[in-house]
Amino acid sequence: MSVQNQLDFEGIEQVPLKEFAEKAYLDYSMYVILDRALPHIRDGLKPVQRRIVYAMSELGLAAGAKPKKSARTVGDVIGKFHPHGDTACYEAMVHMAQEFSYRYPIVDGQGNWGSSDDPKSFAAMRYTESRLTPYADVLLSELGHGTVDWGPNFDGSLDEPVLLPARLPNLILNGTTGIAVGMSTDFPPHNINEVVSALVRLLEEPKTTVRALCKHIKGPDYPTGGEIITPQKELIEIYKTGNGTLRARATYDIEDGEVIITSLPHHVSGSRVLEQIAAQMQAKKLPLVADLRDESDHENPTRLVILPKSNRVDIEQLMAHLFATTDLEKTMRINMNVIGLDGRPGVKNLRDLLAEWLKFRTTTIKRRLAYRLARVEERLHILDGRLIAFLNIDKVIKIIRTEDKPKPVLMKRFKLTDIQAEDILNIRLRQLAKLEEIKIRDEQAALSVERDELTKILKSRVRLRNLLRDELLVAAKEHGDKRRTLIVERSAAQALAEEDLVGSEPVTVILSERGWARAAKGHEIDPMSVSYKSGDGFLSAACGVSNQQVVFLDSTGRAYSVAAHSLPSARGQGEPLSGRLNPSDGATFRGVMTGVPGSRWLVASDAGYGFFVQLEQLYSRNRAGKACLRVPAGGGVVTATQFPHDDFPAEAWVAAVSSVGRLLIFPADELPELARGKGNKILGIPSAKYKSGEERMIATQVLGVNDGLQVVCGERTMTLKWEDLGHYDGNRGRRGNMLPRGWRKVDKVQRLPAKQQTDE
Repeated sequence: MSVQNQLDFEGIEQVPLKEFAEKAYLDYSMYVILDRALPHIRDGLKPVQRRIVYAMSELGLAAGAKPKKSARTVGDVIGKFHPHGDTACYEAMVHMAQEFSYRYPIVDGQGNWGSSDDPKSFAAMRYTESRLTPYADVLLSELGHGTVDWGPNFDGSLDEPVLLPARLPNLILNGTTGIAVGMSTDFPPHNINEVVSALVRLLEEPKTTVRALCKHIKGPDYPTGGEIITPQKELIEIYKTGNGTLRARATYDIEDGEVIITSLPHHVSGSRVLEQIAAQMQAKKLPLVADLRDESDHENPTRLVILPKSNRVDIEQLMAHLFATTDLEKTMRINMNVIGLDGRPGVKNLRDLLAEWLKFRTTTIKRRLAYRLARVEERLHILDGRLIAFLNIDKVIKIIRTEDKPKPVLMKRFKLTDIQAEDILNIRLRQLAKLEEIKIRDEQAALSVERDELTKILKSRVRLRNLLRDELLVAAKEHGDKRRTLIVERSAAQALAEEDLVGSEPVTVILSERGWARAAKGHEIDPMSVSYKSGDGFLSAACGVSNQQVVFLDSTGRAYSVAAHSLPSARGQGEPLSGRLNPSDGATFRGVMTGVPGSRWLVASDAGYGFFVQLEQLYSRNRAGKACLRVPAGGGVVTATQFPHDDFPAEAWVAAVSSVGRLLIFPADELPELARGKGNKILGIPSAKYKSGEERMIATQVLGVNDGLQVVCGERTMTLKWEDLGHYDGNRGRRGNMLPRGWRKVDKVQRLPAKQQTDE
């Protein structure tokens, strides 16, 4: 007998796996969306939050009651209404109690309920106690007045409210976040006074636009304060579409030269901000800050102190940099996705949200009034029966004493209903006093007036609207407060450039023959006097300031740039540039340049070709540098020479020296200014001699009028004054004239300003 014949599928529904999986996932998705992750527009609560609030009210934990252990509330919630984990339930309860999470907390907690630095640092539920806040009355005060529908709990043993009859739009006031299947919500909190003002405007003018409502609701109002810097135009667009992003920023004061951060954007940890700032300080990327302190306490929940390095620090620039590089400025996402009155999730604009809630509130008030009217009419019906009984008290007593079944006799004799007859039979003897008749008539009169008033309101849309408006204003007066989050239109912060963060101090950058670099403070230092490693020596130096870029030129003509302040101090022997840059194999560093970005430098190859280039055109973030000077095969690079703009006249001359002792001087304007290339011929060196290595250009200088030239040969120095240089004047590209005998093995030449010239 086969296995298939043994199986009996009779009475068992068979569904293809594909269809079953699709249906199961869809059911799960709808459960997550409607019953867990997204709030309802009516009371703004998720199921677990609603059940916590209801369970606490059933335990008698009103605002004026003595608080009870949170574990007791959690036990009631998961045991009666919400059969899920106690940890998740308690976390939801904690969230509603945290003043930094909820704009208007619903739970009043005693004990450790977490902090803004670590919201999940709350104590276990066996230690904390809780009760409801006065604001919770907004959600619960009308619960027993026939305002909401009730449904069975998970096991059918109890009834629970499907929704709470909120007297204010709790969703708009407290906001919420949630992630469902395929959708999410990020609803910001708002201020009660502003929201009620907008509701009243919409009640009186149903065709009010979103733009007009935004005159009342300026923007979100976060519990932690801060300020919203998004332009008003963008905020209006967010409220029109129901989604978008805004930028929130911390606020600060200045006390005795110290920056005091007094509030933070929502969900930003103060300790995290201090860690971010400290990390920049440790990485030496924030030299403007000397110290940090956290002085937050119970009276000042946010008080972060930033001590600038000196009183010369521009605090506005410093804070702009911190706003851009830390969580002191944060982008907040807004996605007003909620479950509407039709039971469907959707992203709604501000007007639709307010209009739907007003519709819900109108229905709630109608149900409350109708419920009260029914109770009044029931009471009047009872009082009518009692009045008949008092007017015929002797006959009523006689019937009760003599009849076996007095109820039907009373109903027939006095034309009473079953309810009236039952009430008469239940009257106590002491209620038969004569004064009771007066009380009944007074109560009848009062209830009749109330019945007429209720009937008028239910039949009049104007009266109903006025009642709704008055109740909103009363609720706003009871629970409203001032706005915490400021609305200040500012541009988004921009981080300072690395150079702007560094103090502007004069430095001298020194490059050794083996490519070791360092930076010495000041311009008076003698590069020859500093110590070098064994076998190494001075090659080139350039004067600049610490917040400028330094450009190094290698033997292949490539330029590399690094920040001056990042170079090691000249107290040591520096560090090899090959450790932070990637020159090509065999290339060596042959020169250093620094100064203002627009400064001009003469770069040249030893083949006698060169050009002027602006320093900023040599800047590169690439570790491999950028091509600058085209050098012939087997050739090299001459140390670059600066054209100082500050003390140079319009007329200038270029001095070039060859390895055989030839000197040529010609006007500087004969050389072009390029960004890269080979350049023009400076010194005429015969091709054959250059290829054989017999003659090369070894140095250049740029001279002004009346400047002299120092020729250094070993330890000897010869000074050529301005009047002596005429002998070497010639056209660009010529070979130049020979220097005097004994001065032809030139090591280098130096410009001697006219004011420094002295007779030998």
